[in-house]
Amino acid sequence: MPLPVYLLSMAIFAMGTSEFMLAGLLPDIAADLGVPVATAGLLTPAFAAGMVVGAPLTAGLARRRPRRAGLLGLLGLFLVTHVAGALTGDFTVLFVTRFLAALANAGFLAVALTTATGMVPADRRGRALAVLLGGVTIATVAGVPGGALLGTLLGWRATFWVVAALCVPSALGVVLGVPPGTARPDGPVPDLRRELAELRRPRLVLVLSLGALVNAATFGTFTFLAPIVTGVAGLDPLWVPVVLVLFGLGSFIGVTVAGRLSDRRPGLVVAVAGPSLLCGWVVLGLTAVHPAALLVLALVQGALSFGLGSTLIARVLHEAPGAPTMAGSYATAALNVGAVAGPALAAATLATGSAGTGPVWVSGALVATALLLVLPFRRVVVRP
Repeated sequence: MPLPVYLLSMAIFAMGTSEFMLAGLLPDIAADLGVPVATAGLLTPAFAAGMVVGAPLTAGLARRRPRRAGLLGLLGLFLVTHVAGALTGDFTVLFVTRFLAALANAGFLAVALTTATGMVPADRRGRALAVLLGGVTIATVAGVPGGALLGTLLGWRATFWVVAALCVPSALGVVLGVPPGTARPDGPVPDLRRELAELRRPRLVLVLSLGALVNAATFGTFTFLAPIVTGVAGLDPLWVPVVLVLFGLGSFIGVTVAGRLSDRRPGLVVAVAGPSLLCGWVVLGLTAVHPAALLVLALVQGALSFGLGSTLIARVLHEAPGAPTMAGSYATAALNVGAVAGPALAAATLATGSAGTGPVWVSGALVATALLLVLPFRRVVVRP
């Protein structure tokens, strides 16, 4: 795998850390800025909304620029928003910086996806994607508990400063690893209308929908792991970062293994991981009261969720050959539509009589929907 792919993954780690770090910082932010915790919680959907909007918007604006220049510009915007967030004492300003940071994050990921997959042969795109998403999964392992610990010791602003600092070596990596040149080295940049027209292709819409459903299932439960750990399993709050780390470790294993299979045997990954993921959510819904089962299934479900999700996103790049500069943005937007919809659906179950496991059953229903949708069109994901 080319070195630039790993360097891009380092930048994505910094951005992934920013996306997930608020999970342990909201109470401190609310107290410091004088707003209710529920108001501070709006920072999370602000980031998610920025990701959905930012992927196609920033990718479209950067498509005619050299990829290195585009990546550096987006990384610079990301750094500035975190410096501003660390300095502000106004919640509205912080809210705006989170939205802008998400725009930069989404655009960077979209451009990085097309850049990385353009550096390798077609039969290694899945592995390149796995390396990039490895930055996100490592962020879930280190970023969430690390950000929470740093915020506890030094205050929530310190976490913002650390993320800003991580952008510096990431920018150096982009400069050293991504060669200057046109946005599409193998020819002129295609017309934007032609690239957008790809979204009318049923095969591409199908794979995007499957990716969104699986990611919705993933984040539907991941978002509410803390109350499941403490309220359902009855564990001490100190076990929350342990479960988050297990889920993140599983996700890293999942994208690594799937990355080696998704190029040549995507059908095998979907056929094995899909039903296994559904069974895992059902078993977790039934056994979450048992701490041992929760710990094991956090690792397993993390691996299956990200293994299946990364394979489906790799299929997006295969199914959008006519959108070489925008395909990454389509994949990024689909992932984040799921990241918004999944927690919203899961949250609606918390007021019901589901005994705290409602989010798990929502995740199971979303995966079941994806499997029912893929059955009539399984050749779309089986074809290498």
